[in-house]
Amino acid sequence: MARALLVIDVQVDFCEGGALACEGGAAVASRISNYLRESKSNYDYVIASRDWHTPNDRNSGHFPEPGIAPDYVKTWPLHCIAETAGAEYHPNLDAELIDLHIKKGQGANGYSIFDGVTDSNETFAQLVARLEIASVDVVGIATDYCVRASSVDAKSQGLNVRVITSLTAGVSASSTEAAIDEMVDAGVLVVPTA
Repeated sequence: MARALLVIDVQVDFCEGGALACEGGAAVASRISNYLRESKSNYDYVIASRDWHTPNDRNSGHFPEPGIAPDYVKTWPLHCIAETAGAEYHPNLDAELIDLHIKKGQGANGYSIFDGVTDSNETFAQLVARLEIASVDVVGIATDYCVRASSVDAKSQGLNVRVITSLTAGVSASSTEAAIDEMVDAGVLVVPTA
């Protein structure tokens, strides 16, 4: 059975200066690249997800109605719009080290990598089954949203799941702590370093 590293949403818009920035996002992008240079051989696959929201669309209520401020609970500022600079991988992340790419949030919220598809329209769940992936390490942005959702979904699909918190960045300390508690309660192994 195969082992994969899931790199969640290390994108321009989720790092400093982006539309929905997490403090420490750019540094996490660098740390993930360094980790991959040292440890890529420990994985059969490196799979990265990106938010890839449909332009000129509320994306199933992920974005607020025009003229309405986002509530930062269910609605968010416009971010990671398909084919824009903000949707690209952060330049500190070495995309050459990524084997497979998943796009999610096309017309939808898309918090979890399981909501995404490959460019050939294979779902992430189909990809996991085809590649016989049994265990995943999860890193990326944001600990308290897409990392949490992806990890909990992976566990619910029967995978062995480990989150490496030194290779993640969260939106806030309190929501990150709550997300870690939720992941642990779901059976995810949460570790500070690999």
